[in-house]
Amino acid sequence: MSAEIELHAARVRYGPLEALHGLDLPVPAGTVTVLLGRNGAGRTTALRALAGTVGLSAGRVLWRGADVTRLPPHERARRGLCFVPDLRAVYEGLTVAENLALTVPGGDDSPAPYPELVPLLSRAAGTLSGGERRMLALSRALLGHARVVLVDEPSLGMAPPVAARTYGLLAALAVERGAAVVLAEQRVPEGLPRGSLVHELRRGSRASSGEPHEYARGATP
Repeated sequence: MSAEIELHAARVRYGPLEALHGLDLPVPAGTVTVLLGRNGAGRTTALRALAGTVGLSAGRVLWRGADVTRLPPHERARRGLCFVPDLRAVYEGLTVAENLALTVPGGDDSPAPYPELVPLLSRAAGTLSGGERRMLALSRALLGHARVVLVDEPSLGMAPPVAARTYGLLAALAVERGAAVVLAEQRVPEGLPRGSLVHELRRGSRASSGEPHEYARGATP
């Protein structure tokens, strides 16, 4: 299975601390890839390295075989990469409708993936609850046409039924649209499509890889 995007021997440093230790991470198209691990395992840093919001101290980022290590985040976005971080993922000073309009310029601003947002279209995003902000942030990935979708903690703050629907929508991006979807999680979510991959990270390295059923539903060991 060829990679849509990948980290090759990636190292990332935050001052004297190295967060990724020569990580190899292939991400195939048409598949949901889960980065599993505790806080500090390197999940978020791996997403940021793929998105270009943190630089590598060594190694490369390859996109369909082309070296994009030095390509800035906005250029990766133009090429079809969407990164939804766990925090500060919406424009708090804009309304819900204005945030959605930025997602699909000139298009329909109806929050189709999340009907819960319809009564909130005139509200400032900064006044929303955590779960509502998460729905708004994820709408950017779900309504766009990205080839690579990176999401840190997709269900953060969501009620269980909304979280379950969210994972179904993200799975559809991979299965129906062929996107390479990468999720950073502390546990394996339920309902992942067949062919999904799980990589467990520990201390900035890949400790193991396998299919979702090979990992416990609880917190990682």
